[in-house]
Formats: sequence, structure tokens, C-alpha cells
Amino acid sequence: MRIVRIQHEGVARWGQLDDQTVHLLTGLGGGATGETVALDESALLAPAEPSKIVCVGRNYLDHIRELGNDTGDLPKEPGIFLKGPNTLAEPGGTVDRPEWTENFHFEGELALVIGTRARHVTPDDALSHVAGYTCGLDLTARDRQKTDLQWFRAKAADRFCPLGPWLETDFDPADVRVMTRVNGDTKQDGRTAQMIFDVPTILAYVTRFVTLEPGDVVLTGTPEGVGALQSGDTVEVEVEGIGVLRTLIG
Repeated sequence: MRIVRIQHEGVARWGQLDDQTVHLLTGLGGGATGETVALDESALLAPAEPSKIVCVGRNYLDHIRELGNDTGDLPKEPGIFLKGPNTLAEPGGTVDRPEWTENFHFEGELALVIGTRARHVTPDDALSHVAGYTCGLDLTARDRQKTDLQWFRAKAADRFCPLGPWLETDFDPADVRVMTRVNGDTKQDGRTAQMIFDVPTILAYVTRFVTLEPGDVVLTGTPEGVGALQSGDTVEVEVEGIGVLRTLIG
């Protein structure tokens, strides 16, 4: 089942997508209202209403190597950083290339949205707290990531997290293909089976310290192949079994 968040008559609404028809819901995880909207008469929004966006860094070995961070053993626990709700950008939207970075990078990822409150979950029950899965683009000012005290500017500037196009609820995140294309050329092509920490492990780890609320987003890390973006580029993040998230760089 595909769950969308749309702009309809000036209001953000949740709905279940059936072909080109959106059956409106009372909210994420809510029941049907009986109203329907044609998909082409509404605008897709990022399919999340988070209080926070939790991100996992360095979760693919080849990505660790390409950035020169393979100086020792593999990470013993997930490396976590945060983005705020201000970073969300809608599928098909434009993100302006910041003038304050010389090295603006794409990182395509599998993302998930929390459906029920999660605190101290175990790997065995972690996935039961997930509302659905989607495509994420972790935009990064790579030069500022290296120079700043923390990654706030490099990772959490406005619209640095395009998300979408929808949530897929019937989905197994264990071994799916994650690709990123820039202007049609494939730059990243990995599988979630290559992740150092899988999705249940990530959720169990995060919820030891932080309560994940319904609507919160988790990004699970990026495969090898990250690179720079220029104004005019089109980025496509495709996750097998979900769809394609397109973002134009302005």
C-alpha cells in the first residue's frame, strides 16, 4: 500500500494512493474519510511530519573507504546525526545550491517513517513501529562538514532532505537496491544488504537514547559513489520496490 501526503485546497492531507486516485485519510495511520482526490489535481508533499530526522552516517563500508575514513576497524555502533524538520523538501521540488559551499554533495538513501511511538525497542519488534519506507536524499555541504565544529550547517540547512515520493507499507528493507542518478547517469548503486547496521539494529540502537514519535524520519546511510552537484542538475534517488524521488538543483 502506498501512502501519500498531498497539498489539497491549501491543506496538507494524508491519503492512500490507488492508481491515480488518492483516498483521503484522517492522518498518518488513520482511517478513510470517504473523500477522494485525483493525484494530478494535488501536489505531493514530503511523506512525513517529523519532530526530528535521525540519520546514520558511514553505514556502508565502500562509502567509508571513498571518504578516507577506513582508518581502523568497522564501527562498533551506528554513527548518528540529526536533521531538523526545516530540512524536508517535497518530491519533484527544487533545492537551490547554497552559495556558501564549494562542494555540495548528493547521498541517496533508504528512509523510513515511524508509525507508532518507539522507545527501547528490540530488533525483533523494531519494524512493527514503522509506518512505511521511502526514498531520501541527504544533501551535504562536504567542505563545511570537514571544517565546522558540528554538522549542523553541512547537513541541516533548509531543504537539505528531499523525501518521497510516498510511503510503501508492504516492504522488506533487508536487501533492496538503492541507486542515485544525476542527469540520468548512475552514480550510486548499492543494496541494503551491504549496510553495516541493518534497519532493526538501527532502530533498537536509536531508541535506547531517543524516543521516536509517529512521523519521525530515519535515514539509514548511503552507498558508495557520492559526488558534487551543480545548479541545473537533476538528482534521482530510486529504491527498489518504492519508486523514484526527483530533485532539481537550482
